[in-house]
Amino acid sequence: MELLLAFLNTRDLELGTDVLDSAAAWRAWVTERGLGSPGELDGVRAARASLRASLGERHDGPDPTPAAGLVRVDLSHGVPTMSSADALGAVLGAAARLAVLGSWERFKICQADDCRWAFFDRSRNRSRTWCSMQTCGNREKARNWRERRALSVS
Repeated sequence: MELLLAFLNTRDLELGTDVLDSAAAWRAWVTERGLGSPGELDGVRAARASLRASLGERHDGPDPTPAAGLVRVDLSHGVPTMSSADALGAVLGAAARLAVLGSWERFKICQADDCRWAFFDRSRNRSRTWCSMQTCGNREKARNWRERRALSVS
């Protein structure tokens, strides 16, 4: 789960950074996590866009291009194990595993326009809207309150 969230959050709107803006930054991210070969950056960007779109991220323009990574399933002492030679395969393998386990629906994109952070919804009824109620949720509720108050004062 942590690998997938880290990958989905390689772009940070608040800081104005994107790991996928440069091959060197992507290579460093992959090396830090021991994921093997960094692979083709265009395919990695397409995969991130597709994954985030599947979680409900709003975007302008055409639908993201489908992406693929090579995932291998081996039997080790009779137990199936997934492996990959490249980082994208590792990320997509993790995503596939979580989808099979029924956890995919709990991955969401924060609805705050200035955040858009991916998070895992641990709430009982799967109703979280923001990555953090203390920051994004609080800001949004305060903004809505100010708008309602301005309308009632007018």
